Amino acid sequence: MLSPERLALPDYEYLAQRHVLTYMEDAVCQLLENKEDISQYGIARFFTEYFNSVCQGTHILFREFSFIQATPHNRASFLRAFWRCFRTVGKNGDLLTMREYHCLLQLLCPDFPLELTQKAARIVLMDDAMDCLMSFSDFLFAFQIQFYYSEFLESVAAIYQDLLAGKNPNTVIVPTSSSGQHRQRPTLGEASMLEGVEASLFYQCLENLCDRHKYSCPPPALVKEVLSNVQRLTFYGFLVALSKHHGINQALGALPDKGDLMHDPAMDEELERLFKSEHGGPGL
Repeated sequence: MLSPERLALPDYEYLAQRHVLTYMEDAVCQLLENKEDISQYGIARFFTEYFNSVCQGTHILFREFSFIQATPHNRASFLRAFWRCFRTVGKNGDLLTMREYHCLLQLLCPDFPLELTQKAARIVLMDDAMDCLMSFSDFLFAFQIQFYYSEFLESVAAIYQDLLAGKNPNTVIVPTSSSGQHRQRPTLGEASMLEGVEASLFYQCLENLCDRHKYSCPPPALVKEVLSNVQRLTFYGFLVALSKHHGINQALGALPDKGDLMHDPAMDEELERLFKSEHGGPGL
């Protein structure tokens, strides 16, 4: 049975939204690179296994960074794989540095950029030294926001800097208001820079940004909820609030709630099965 979302969209829009062409192109490239091996069991079986791996989220393992960030599904799959592979770090209560977390990311994606790991660590550490220790859960939820919404957050950072400098980003990067008038903000003093920016004005700018980004930003209603609880905030204060917001984590759908982060019955069962197989198992 087709979903309501599928019925509401023309075929070409649905295929574009699901990035089907991206996966077809990747599958064909994989086919051509491994055609000698694939010829032994057939092209049809190859495509079946390829798209099964896409559905299961295992298709991103050990792939290049350009591929794991190519689609929202790839990003969510990578987040889920990182959590499932390394949740024992959190389960054991281990604290790691930014570079140690980066090494873990590189085990799944060899060319994962250090800059992205640094940005995620900065959400946790704020102004602390980047060699400070972080818990797995703190890093994971900060990393989720920075990795999944990276392009959106780059635009948010530019808006924030404009507001700090006393500029109104609406006059430059977003459509004009219905009144057709632009309000120029007075230059912010040093105290204001330390306190951040006015939350209501910040939200006005982000509301327009969310309209343009559509599927690559947090739900606007939840962004509004984050910003409605404060009068002023800093850029990293905003990122921390996003990373800790239960609703945003649920909307993204890659990770469990923080309270369930160390529990993965399916993976535990699989590991137990592998362990028994490796060691002969009971009765063997």
